[in-house]
Amino acid sequence: MVDVSVIGCGNMGSALVKGFARSGQHRVTAIDADPDALEAVEAYSTTTTTDLAAAGESDVVVLAVKPDVVATVLDELELSTDQTLVTVAAGVSRSFVADHTDATVVRVMPNLAAETGDMAAAVTRDGLSEDVRELLETVGEYAVIDEALMDISTAVNGSGPAFVFYLIGAMKEAGIEGGLEPEQAETLAAQTFKGAAETVLRDERSVDELIDAVCSPNGTTIEGMEVLWDSDVEDRIVEAVGAAERRSAEIAEAFDDE
Repeated sequence: MVDVSVIGCGNMGSALVKGFARSGQHRVTAIDADPDALEAVEAYSTTTTTDLAAAGESDVVVLAVKPDVVATVLDELELSTDQTLVTVAAGVSRSFVADHTDATVVRVMPNLAAETGDMAAAVTRDGLSEDVRELLETVGEYAVIDEALMDISTAVNGSGPAFVFYLIGAMKEAGIEGGLEPEQAETLAAQTFKGAAETVLRDERSVDELIDAVCSPNGTTIEGMEVLWDSDVEDRIVEAVGAAERRSAEIAEAFDDE
């Protein structure tokens, strides 16, 4: 069991609170200045409070606030060398956070699927402890990376869910146009993405090999794939990820200039 505090219970923070609580393995303290935010996670928390000092009792403290308020919160937060501070703010470097705390700092880029235990996260090698590993394993899968790769990781798995939601929406609309009810189309599209993703993670074959496995000669799938192969959809997705990566780098540069 890990005693963990989550500071900031917005979208990402609340997803982590719910994911940690879902396992029933950890003691979770939710901290936020907004009583409404705390009320939304009360059922999933061991303790809720507006007092930052409560974080001083936890093994691991997750800083899940917006980048523009990270410095303000850090200046008010007192942690010891025995604690680990996990920062999940996009573009905020480990060194910036480490300059404001005595705790060991590890940088993580999670995503909202932490709530359901299906999170994809990137975590820096430096500062990674067994407690942090245990917490991450509770809420999904993670990759250990060098911090220099955090901007691209932010784009792929941090921003990525929105890109996938967009594609699910497109498949849903195609189903509706073909005659399915909206609820039917959404279920089929979303579950198809979920199943395909799980196959990629568990199957030893490459993505291209899996596509070939679904495409029977002269069948329905190959007809659809020909449309995709002849389009620029792959280029547009690469551009979307690139735009998110560049924005992450811009935020990081702003912090480096402070």
